[in-house]
Amino acid sequence: MPAPEPRFARYGGNTSCVALAHDGEPPSLVLDAGTGLRVLSTMLGSEPFVGSILLGHVHLDHILGLPFFPAAERPGGSVQVYVPSQGDPVEVLGRVLSPPTFPLRPDELRGDWRFHSLEPGHHRVAGFDVLALEVPHLAGRMFGYRISDPTATITYVSDHSPILVGEGPDGLGARHTNALALARDTDMLIHDAQHVADEFPAKAFLGHSCVEYALDLGRLAGARKVMLFHHDPGRGDDELDAIVATARADSPIPVVAAVEGAVHDLLK
Repeated sequence: MPAPEPRFARYGGNTSCVALAHDGEPPSLVLDAGTGLRVLSTMLGSEPFVGSILLGHVHLDHILGLPFFPAAERPGGSVQVYVPSQGDPVEVLGRVLSPPTFPLRPDELRGDWRFHSLEPGHHRVAGFDVLALEVPHLAGRMFGYRISDPTATITYVSDHSPILVGEGPDGLGARHTNALALARDTDMLIHDAQHVADEFPAKAFLGHSCVEYALDLGRLAGARKVMLFHHDPGRGDDELDAIVATARADSPIPVVAAVEGAVHDLLK
């Protein structure tokens, strides 16, 4: 859920949304459409968005930004939305985005919107090479993504519940084949890190990963950097500072935390 309070001012309180751009171009590929999607419209100024949105899954906090994306409504705007295959994508999204819970259905949004079902495998989306693989997740199908262009590769795995397929060596979840394949030698692993190990036994039922799991997955896969992502909505800036400091002290590879509005240049 969004967390619009002063104690989240530095890291930000919007829900999941990551925008990718080719070198020297505006963003054309967006990973998830949480409330951060509204911020992307601000970053684009008066320009329209022309590109694609890959949804990892369809929980509310990852789709709530779709109706609040002014850049899609501007002249020349065009949005292709890809949903992990589980039936007609408009009907799937419309289970939440429709009356009586919302005034419009996805196919009634203003602008040029197209909705597609996505199967696991290799795809070409917005000029990027995309590998979509299924990862363990509570309540619905979810994909992790490996996204590449000639300059860099990033891996995006949100709302990952590896404990569903095994405890792993430390009780935090299995380092399973798909997670390792997505993260192998990636330039940046953006990974769910909602919990820390000490609290995991009481919170595993929520369907998220631990900081320590994300770091070890990055180490095993040879990732060049790990971004801790999908922060606990109750954890403020000072608490996140402490988690990042501990992670950096414990990890053999560089660690950053997701910060709203931050820009990361991954040119090789």
